[in-house]
Amino acid sequence: MIKYRLSCKNCNISFDSWFSSSNEYERLKKKNFVNCHNCSSLNVEKSLMTPNILMAKDKTKIDFQEKKYKKIKKTISKYQKFIKDNFDYVGENFAHEARLMHYRDKKTSKGIYGSATKEDIEELKEEGIETEIVPWIKNDN
Repeated sequence: MIKYRLSCKNCNISFDSWFSSSNEYERLKKKNFVNCHNCSSLNVEKSLMTPNILMAKDKTKIDFQEKKYKKIKKTISKYQKFIKDNFDYVGENFAHEARLMHYRDKKTSKGIYGSATKEDIEELKEEGIETEIVPWIKNDN
């Protein structure tokens, strides 16, 4: 795991984010999956940060980071379970279904969740359709 300090060029905030490797960061950045958690902008860049070197002797620091990672993963898993139990999965048709609900005043008892590109999400927000990006992890990650 590697932690980067990220800076949003739109709203000028800085925040930390974890990635499985530097290559994983680059891959996610190319696919436009790295966005600002404050304003959802894709205009996010890595900034310099001091390395956090863990010594084998400092087992407590390693244990703390592992516990923190497990706690975050558990929290995300709870959110995923809530979403699966309370929302309808629409798959790749998320943008289309969101527009149907918004423009046709389609009344449903449940919200929806699915996949959409960053461009689709930006277009939906420009149209006044509220969306949120939720990190999604698989059990084997």
